[in-house]
Amino acid sequence: MHRRYGMILGRFQPFHLEHLRYFRLAWEQSGKVIVGITNPDPSTILAEESSDHRHLPEENPLTFIERLIMIQDTLRAEGYPMERIFIVPVPIHHPDRWRHYIPDGTAIFVVAYSPWEREKAERLRGAGYEVVVVDHLEKGISGRQIRSLLQSNGDWEKLVPATVARFMRRKLERRE
Repeated sequence: MHRRYGMILGRFQPFHLEHLRYFRLAWEQSGKVIVGITNPDPSTILAEESSDHRHLPEENPLTFIERLIMIQDTLRAEGYPMERIFIVPVPIHHPDRWRHYIPDGTAIFVVAYSPWEREKAERLRGAGYEVVVVDHLEKGISGRQIRSLLQSNGDWEKLVPATVARFMRRKLERRE
């Protein structure tokens, strides 16, 4: 089924190769894709019973604009026409605000790897959105794994698109 709008949601801390796969799922089934960056503002993040870490500052080191730039640069480098892509903040912990960021008729694709993703899908469905749960994919990469490898000078670059690797290297160089 082809939808007018498809949406993916994530923290994208950082945007990695499985996020790109997730984007492609929505792209193949939608005329336009909205990439919703969750936890855009640290002051809006709340702890969740179904996830013991997603709310912690160290799990959200990148700003909204840094994540937007990484995603935009990656999708542009991959050859996607940016006029069919919108990148927006989504305060995931505040359902009363979702209507300001998610257009009516949007199908939200949720890759369900954990209890948190299943909980998120139920909340979105409960708010009246069409939710497409993708539960046939195996998780091979996590942002947490990449952040840990970054801290330990491990081999993280193969887990992210080249554009993200360049962005993160520049960010690391500025810190030194």
